[in-house]
Amino acid sequence: MTTTAARSTSTDTEAPLVLTTDAPRTLGFLDQFTLWGNFGISLFGPVTGALVAAYTGSLVKGLLAVVVGCGIGALVLGGAAVFGSQTGAPAMASLRGLFGRRGSMAPTVLNIAQNIGWATMEIIVISAAAVAVTSERWRWLFVILAGVIATAMAVRPLGSVKLLRKFMVWLVLIASVYLFVAVLRKPVHDLPQDSVFGFWPAVDLAAAGVVSFAPLAADYTRHSRTNKAAFAGSALGYGLAAMLYYALGVLAVATLQTNSTDVITALVTLPAGAIALFVLLVDEVDEAYANVYSTTMAAHNLIGHLDRRWISLVIGVIATGLALLVDLGNYTQFLYLIGSVFIPLFAVAIADFFLVSKMRWDVSDTARFRWPPALAWVCGFVAYQLVNPGTVEGWSPFWMDLQSRLFNGQPVPGWLGATYTSIIISMLAAILFGRLGKSRAR
Repeated sequence: MTTTAARSTSTDTEAPLVLTTDAPRTLGFLDQFTLWGNFGISLFGPVTGALVAAYTGSLVKGLLAVVVGCGIGALVLGGAAVFGSQTGAPAMASLRGLFGRRGSMAPTVLNIAQNIGWATMEIIVISAAAVAVTSERWRWLFVILAGVIATAMAVRPLGSVKLLRKFMVWLVLIASVYLFVAVLRKPVHDLPQDSVFGFWPAVDLAAAGVVSFAPLAADYTRHSRTNKAAFAGSALGYGLAAMLYYALGVLAVATLQTNSTDVITALVTLPAGAIALFVLLVDEVDEAYANVYSTTMAAHNLIGHLDRRWISLVIGVIATGLALLVDLGNYTQFLYLIGSVFIPLFAVAIADFFLVSKMRWDVSDTARFRWPPALAWVCGFVAYQLVNPGTVEGWSPFWMDLQSRLFNGQPVPGWLGATYTSIIISMLAAILFGRLGKSRAR
């Protein structure tokens, strides 16, 4: 693995098997746009959109929250994508430029945990959608099939990218157009008002869903031919697809009178909805594949000498086994937890990479720990928790108590959103501490 964006001279067009081998630069803008578009088209999209609708209690505000949240998330995702195209390193290894070789292990472990969780959740939602079309008794079979296919794709990641571009993108577009037309032909009803939390909490949900892919971005864009293709392909591909599918969930709540729990079932009951959902169900496997492969790439930051194919097999077996044993769980709080960790982390990384380090990161095995970005990350994380503590037992009460003390017992102002607040504070802190660190070094 090199520390520059120099192209690999290898004739192999598949991802390298160990961390120390240079990544082939074979992906252009269209390859990455279709890849990230496929990642953004997900059965979790309508589920997240339905949650956004519930949080706003308004069709117009829900759609606006989707646009704002996905737009913010897409910019963070695009910035994180350039880490890979510039350094040639996968996502967690590229963070050595931020925290050093040893310091990068902390976000690496967190990323491995969240990626296994996401892979498990993707396999669960695939099986749930398949059950909605067929029968509950076949759930175990759909779980195993989804796990096997996702793991096989992770073993040959670049080949899977080409496959998605050639075939699945067209089928998914047809299915997507049909679902939107079918939903928009229904009359609009008033949205329920029993779960309204406000506009900015809804933006936080939408942004967190998109930013959840920022820790994966460089795993694929390290194969990008240019930085521009990496940024535009990821930000536009995933951002636009996420906007559309989150909006589909908002519209479904307004026209089909459903909720986040039943939105997939409501779409299946549309005329020919089962066929369209089956196409999306097949496409959903690429989300699970992305998380299995990126868990492998994160593990490579710890054990870079092992063949990634064996790591992918182990990760695939773990995710499939968990999907057979656990339920979907609290998806909303899972998104908030991801947001509180990775939104400020990648805001710091983007500010440091582009403004402080001028796109020159040391991602080698000898990279040293840097205190300025680590301290800035803590500031952003604290800011997110103070604005949106969530409802995690044993964790949230501490932040809610601190929040009450800071705001003199008053609720957080409705205009204050955790996402943009933590991004602004993280970036400002990264720039300030970065300059202080440089001054001390001089």
